[in-house]
Amino acid sequence: MSSLSIYPTPLGSKPTLEQPIPHASMAQLTNSSDFVSNEDQDAFFFRDLERSQILLNEAQVQAVRHYKGPLLTLAGAGSGKTTVLVCRAAYLLRVHRVHPSHLLLITFSKKAAEEMRERLTSLPGLDGSMTQAMQVRTFHAFCLRLLRINGFQQEILSDGRYQQIVFKRIMLSMGLQDTYQPEVLIALLSSYKMQLIEVSDLPEQTEEDQEMKKIFLQYEQWKMEQHKMDFDDILLMAYQLLKQNADILRSLERKFAYISVDEFQDTNTVQYEIIQMIAQNHQNLMVVGDDDQTIYSFNGARNEFILQFHQKYPAAKMVTLDINYRSTSSIVGLGNAIIRHNIQRKSKTLLATKQSDLKPLYVRPSSSDDEADWLVNDLRIKVAEGGKSYGDFAILYRTANNSRAIIEQLILHNLPFVDYGSNDSFYDQWMVKPIIDHLRIAHERRNFEAIEGVLPSLYIGRDQGMRIIQDQEAIQPKKWPLIHLLGLPQLKEFQKEKLKSRIKLIKSLAEMKPLAAVQAIRKDFYDTFLETNKRSKLTHHREMLKETLDELESSAKRFDTVEQFLYFIHEVAEKRTEMSALKKDQAANRISLMTIHKSKGLEFGVVYLLCAIEGNMPHSSALDAGHLDDVKMAGVAGRDKGPAALEEERRLAYVAVTRAKAELLISSPAYYRGKKAEPSRFLLSAFPGADAGVVTSRKPAAAGLGGARRFDAAAGAGTATEEVAAWLCSQAGCKAWSRISSPQEARLTAKACPLCGAAMVKGKRTVSLARSR
Repeated sequence: MSSLSIYPTPLGSKPTLEQPIPHASMAQLTNSSDFVSNEDQDAFFFRDLERSQILLNEAQVQAVRHYKGPLLTLAGAGSGKTTVLVCRAAYLLRVHRVHPSHLLLITFSKKAAEEMRERLTSLPGLDGSMTQAMQVRTFHAFCLRLLRINGFQQEILSDGRYQQIVFKRIMLSMGLQDTYQPEVLIALLSSYKMQLIEVSDLPEQTEEDQEMKKIFLQYEQWKMEQHKMDFDDILLMAYQLLKQNADILRSLERKFAYISVDEFQDTNTVQYEIIQMIAQNHQNLMVVGDDDQTIYSFNGARNEFILQFHQKYPAAKMVTLDINYRSTSSIVGLGNAIIRHNIQRKSKTLLATKQSDLKPLYVRPSSSDDEADWLVNDLRIKVAEGGKSYGDFAILYRTANNSRAIIEQLILHNLPFVDYGSNDSFYDQWMVKPIIDHLRIAHERRNFEAIEGVLPSLYIGRDQGMRIIQDQEAIQPKKWPLIHLLGLPQLKEFQKEKLKSRIKLIKSLAEMKPLAAVQAIRKDFYDTFLETNKRSKLTHHREMLKETLDELESSAKRFDTVEQFLYFIHEVAEKRTEMSALKKDQAANRISLMTIHKSKGLEFGVVYLLCAIEGNMPHSSALDAGHLDDVKMAGVAGRDKGPAALEEERRLAYVAVTRAKAELLISSPAYYRGKKAEPSRFLLSAFPGADAGVVTSRKPAAAGLGGARRFDAAAGAGTATEEVAAWLCSQAGCKAWSRISSPQEARLTAKACPLCGAAMVKGKRTVSLARSR
């Protein structure tokens, strides 16, 4: 399918609906030359900036001029936060004559720190010696330097693959090989440590709890014996050093009289505590961030550090950077219309600086494969028409599983791309590969690598199983080498019968169509195996496992024979290896593929957002978030996990939309892995005439969450109705209204209409019971 109907709204099946396209108001384009008088004592500083074409708006100037005490700078998407951070540092140096060694600028990535240093050096009145004297570092670099200065000499365990090998060796020594996924154990341990939970204090209520705690304790013991520390230890050991040594803390307090923290919304508990300790006396702390872009709660980021900043620092000033310099007014307007439905947020509405005839557009392909087919054709047309190169495009998606179809289409059309996710193919994922290995054995019965891959699903250790197969093959080769496993001495009769049954199943797969073969494996044993596997319990709930295997079925159904399917998988793996070389070449002209999480902080001329449907955006895991434990929901501790998870999903949608500078195309497949799918509630809720409540969920409570403060059409005649408290627009002719859905909102005394800007008044609204439930 090379073309699809494109709509101005996300209601693909209702293109005749008259709905206003959300637009952001245009900002008044004034700058420091308009309001910083030549008589002001600091006029020289802003005149120098202006001559360098650095034109700060009024809110930016307020943040730059801030001198003493705490400052919360809310920096909306594309609002120039880095410019404000570096200009404020320069202001302290040039206007207040602060010595550069007294400044500490903290950010999260090495790339961001390097960009800050470069921009500081290029500012008028500054030179390399001044920026060298400043501390412009990531959290990890700052903490590592602190540790090294104070005699910590442990070698850094920086190789993630080696770290995984260490965990595998520990599990092997415990007889737990293939029981847990090393990278997931590492992430879980990190989550505990970044919440300041000691390994020795971890629960031991279940067998899994006991096993994991023992693994973690052995890992910590191994590091101590080998004189090593991992990246989490760098932060944790620095925190402990400051807690235990008052002299070192006092020296840092005196040295760093002015502290600025970038991307404050991404701060975890340990990082927050370190900054608090250093700034506790002088409180000259500037934090810059956007609570609407807190999307890393799974890594310990805590939204409340921004939301409750004034509780910790009652004297703090707040500046809101609300002018977006990145995107067109319709893109900014869509972002505003999506995020306004969150309740746990600082109130702000971004203004735009760019207008364009290009509006966000929506497509409704029939499936993910049709979606990928359409996208590749649309992208090729845009490049062929001129004016755009491959590097202008980004393809964003909620989960890595959403990328399978588009990556395959890009490979088939030989288009250059970089996948910023895993280097592994979809077919190499730990829950997918065993199924592929069964197909490989069916096609090539003496494929020993595939034979090793199926052993864990037979509850046979890889080392022991391969040893007996290789030993017996040397004595007497078999047509089906798996038969040698019947000689394992510990196998009980029922296990031997299961092994024979498995070999019989594998023999039957070769003549099946690939889809039928995958379904036969799942039905016979694999779904049950995953559901009862400890690795599965730890890493994914049932819906996410099913999602991955359903995606495998979607891929398999396109092929007529197992041999064709396996050849295609091999071809995909080879092409991915070729494409991975492009990742190292920053100047290469290539399409960027990434999850929304990876895209934060980036911007692209044209953005395609894939699979914007219920069950994927918001993700099914968020709709079922009530079952998650507090560690996995680290960023929402102390709050109702269901609404908090849904609000984070809405923030993800907001981040995705605001990555686009000029063009935004959003796809909502009508069918997703064989089942009917509705467009994302986050998109529907952005349009006043749309029914954002027509979403379904397995949990009735979850469906109502998407309707918080949503706009609805009047209830239809002849249906059961009820009256609800609501905000009603006072402007004649404007029919906008929103439900009062929380105690916080009920306490508000005033509110502006999100459509026309007029004042809203409290009143009542009649809605159908079907809709309000």
